[in-house]
Order: sequence, then C-alpha cells, then structure tokens
Amino acid sequence: MVPTAAGHRFGRRAVRNRGVSREARTIAYRARLRRPGPWTWGSLLVAGLVALPLVAVFVMALWPEENIWPHLAATVLPRYLTTTVLLMTAVGAGTLTIGITGAWLVTMYRFPGRRLFEWALLMPLAVPAYVIAYVYTDLLEYAGPVQGAIRAVFGFDSAADYWFPEIRSLPGAAIMMTAVFYPYVYLLARAAFLEQSLCVLEVSRTLGCGPWASFRRVALPLARPSIVVGLALVLMETLNDFGTVDYFAVQTLTAGLYNVWLILHNRAGAAQIALVLMGFVVLLIVAERLGRRRRGYQATSTRTRSSAGVRLTGWHAPLATVACALPIVVGFVVPVAVLTRHAVVRFEESWNAGFLTHALSSLGLSAGAALIAVAIGLFLAYAVRLDGGRGLRLLVRFASLGYAIPGAVLAVGVLTVLAGIDNTVDAIMEGTFGIDTGLLLSGTVFALLFAYTVRFLALSHGTLEAGLGRVRPSLDMAARTLGRTPGQVLREVHAPLVRGSLLTAALLVFVDCMKELPATLILRPFNFETLATHVYQFASDELLEQSALAALSIVLVGLIPVLLLSRSISRARDWGQGGPA
Repeated sequence: MVPTAAGHRFGRRAVRNRGVSREARTIAYRARLRRPGPWTWGSLLVAGLVALPLVAVFVMALWPEENIWPHLAATVLPRYLTTTVLLMTAVGAGTLTIGITGAWLVTMYRFPGRRLFEWALLMPLAVPAYVIAYVYTDLLEYAGPVQGAIRAVFGFDSAADYWFPEIRSLPGAAIMMTAVFYPYVYLLARAAFLEQSLCVLEVSRTLGCGPWASFRRVALPLARPSIVVGLALVLMETLNDFGTVDYFAVQTLTAGLYNVWLILHNRAGAAQIALVLMGFVVLLIVAERLGRRRRGYQATSTRTRSSAGVRLTGWHAPLATVACALPIVVGFVVPVAVLTRHAVVRFEESWNAGFLTHALSSLGLSAGAALIAVAIGLFLAYAVRLDGGRGLRLLVRFASLGYAIPGAVLAVGVLTVLAGIDNTVDAIMEGTFGIDTGLLLSGTVFALLFAYTVRFLALSHGTLEAGLGRVRPSLDMAARTLGRTPGQVLREVHAPLVRGSLLTAALLVFVDCMKELPATLILRPFNFETLATHVYQFASDELLEQSALAALSIVLVGLIPVLLLSRSISRARDWGQGGPA
C-alpha cells in the first residue's frame, strides 16, 4: 500500500502524541481552539459594528451639542414618565391576569373548547397593536357603528345625551395593548405549567390545600421565572409601541422621542429621551434578576407526569369557556373580521400597483434582514463556541440587546452612526477630489436593513445558539482530526444539524420585520413605503378601509410563527403525557 500525504501527517501526529495522555491532548486541543483566530477577530468586529448604534445613543445623550435636557426635565419629561409608567402598569396587570388565567385553565382543566383554546389563545400575537387600535377606533368612535346603533336604539341626538368611554385615551391604549400582548405571558406560563410535576400538586392537595391554594402556593411560584420573562417581554413591547400611542395621543416617552426628533429637530434631545427609555429596559432586566436572587423554583419530585385535566361541571364549564374565548374574540376575531370586510368591499380599490409595490418592499426588506440576521447570528454563535472566552461572550450579549431596545431608540443610534460615516466620507472626497458624495447610507434601504439586523439579531442569535448547544462537542473534535477547517465543520456538520433552528430564526426575524413600524418611519427613504407604514399613513388620515388589505396581509403573515409555536407546545404536552397522541 502506498502511503498518502494524509497518512504521513497522521503518522507524524501519532508519533508526537505518543506517550501523552488523552486528558492532556484534550486540554491542548481546547487551548488551540481558544487562541484568537479569524473567527474570534471577525466576531469581535461584527459584534462591535452591531453595537455601534447603542454606543452612539449613549455618547450623543451624555455629550450633546445642544443640551436641552434641563428644558425637557422642567416641562414635558415628567408627563412622559408618568404616562409611560401608568401605561406599563395597566398593560402588565392586564396581561398577567389574562395570560395566567388562560394558561392555567387549558392546562389543568377540561371544558368545552379547551383543545381549540390551547392554540387559539396565541392568535392575537399575530395582530400588531397599532392595527387593533385602528380597528377599534373605527368601531367605537362617535361616527362608528357602535355609537350609531346606540343613538338609533335609544333616540339620542348627540354625544351630550349619553356617556360612552373615550377609546382614544390612556385606558383605551392599555386595553388595545393588553389584547395583543397577553400571549407572551400565556405562552411562557403554559409551557411552565406543562413542565410541572403533577405529583407536587397532588401532595399539596393531601396537605389540605384546595384548588386555589395549590395554584397560589405551589404552581404559581414554580412558574414564576417563566411568567416574569413573559411580563418583561410585554413591557418591552409596550415601550416600543409608537403607532397606538401616537394614534391615541398618549404622551409616552416613545411619542416624546418622535416629537423632539421630528418636530423640534433636536437629535441630542431625542437621544436623551432614548437614554431614559433604555434605562426602563435595564430596570426591567435588573428587577427580574433581583427577584430571582437566592430563590429556588425547582420541583422536588422526579416524577413529571402531566395532568390529564380535571373535568369542569355545572356553571364552571361555560365560565371557563367564556374566559378563554373573550380574549380571542377581542384580540383576533373582531379585528380580522372588520379588516376582512373592508378588504373585500374595497378590494378593487386596494389591489393596485401601489399595494403591490408596498408588499414587495416589505417582503424584500424582511427577507433580506432575515438572511443577514441569520448569517450574523450563526457566525457569532459559532465563534463563541470555538472561542469560549468570557470577553467575546459578553460583547456578543451586548450586541444582542437590540431586541430589548425600542425601535425608535435604535433608529436614533443607526441614523447617528450612518450620518457620521456619510459626513466623514463626504469630507474626505470633497477635500481630496472635490466631489460632493452627499448621503450614501443615511435615508437608504441599507439603513433599514442595518436597523432591522440590530433590532432582531437577538432572535436569530438566541435560536441558533440554542441549536448549536445541542450539537455534541465531540463532533467538532472528530471533524477537526479528519483535517476539516472550522468553516468546513460549520458548513458540513453543524449547518445540516441545525437546519430547523436556521429556518425558525429566519421565520421569526422575517415576521417581526414585516410588523416593525417605529424604526421604519424614521429611517425609510423618501417616497418609500412598507405595508406597516402604508397602514399607519392611511389610518392616521381616518382611511382605514383603504389600508385594510395591507393590515390583513400583515396579520396573516404573523399567523405563521403563532401556528408553529402552538404545534411545538402541543408536542411538548403529548410527550409529557407519555408519547405523541
């Protein structure tokens, strides 16, 4: 047999390793992997670029060219803070009540419609908050069908003859957000209840606890970490919302940021308000961490048999059905029914070249951002896997904070960074060649793609990091001993194994980009519209009927991840009960 070059290399490696223990060779192999290489340096560069908008907000807010902070603090900032806190409190209380109640009912009890409600309670998550705000304003305002029917039935002549709650108010905004944000709490609470051991609840019942006491003293504390994460997501989405608070004239910090930026034309003031918004986000994260410090939430039983459900009888059964059906009707059925009616009636008017252009813009932007975010997320997750260093891990975590930061804040940071690059390039080209380059990046599609990538990188990175975490490290070592480079290992070994995570990450980013409104309004190019901005423009002009088809399209696209989430939870339930149904 003729020895090959690979055989010679393997033989030399075997000679060098002769007499060296396996443990020492493993330590040496890991040490070689942790040396800074192209993957480490590349990930540092990418993570640094992604983190630039967040850094830019800090710098502009702390060292402004024109400091209007004293004026803001003395005039509008207290009102912005008070309104924001009140809105977050109301939305948080509402989503906790609906989410926990629905999750507990469909997990622990059997009643008419339970199997339907298990996945249908997630459906309002597909409806953007600003869409549901437009729909209910159209229904409940003075000229709407509801008040019109009241005047016709009771013979009232004007609004002075009767009282009707004002939908465009702080309570109205809180109700609208609660109707579409509660699935965050429901999703995580239900997953936590499904994972709990039935034996622990049975023990509590034998110790004299009734159903309510078992829920309050056993099930709820065990599910608390998951519920708090869901609540944190709800409050972050509340901070990020602009369409609802702007349409309802609710002066939150996000609305104030837009006023200072677009009306007062003061970027430094907008950055300072953005810094306050980021402070809210940090407080949410810190409060959640402190709440769990020195507390344990582990089940004490090794038996994890899931509950088959207690059958409700008498008036309890219809009450449970109504309690689960009401959020679905308010948050999904009514908005979709109204949008569908308008879309059908105005179809010939709405289905035109403008709608197709907006749809193609949204699809192209969302698909491009999804591909970029997934590529960067995979690159960073794999680089951390190769390096394993704490510094790189912390930088990647910081770069992935974009999802927790409101879109308006990111837009300020992105525009600041890109404007700085444009001005620098223009100055160099003007001084060297006498060429005025103008704006190369600001106000272009690139700015939107950059903002979307920064905003939703956490979704792709977190999904792919979890997927790579399920791949055994021994596969990496085996592939490297066969002469594969790290890039070849990623392409030939990891990518096929995490294909499902890749598709999931791309889908999540795609759907969120389709719904994104705050950053798009600030960064979009001139005369460039997406479906979200198209709906916002028409609804703001009281022309919801003409944008119903676009709004319905956003909702239908948002249903895709909702159905996938429901399917994955159902699988978890079936396996928890002993196998797939």
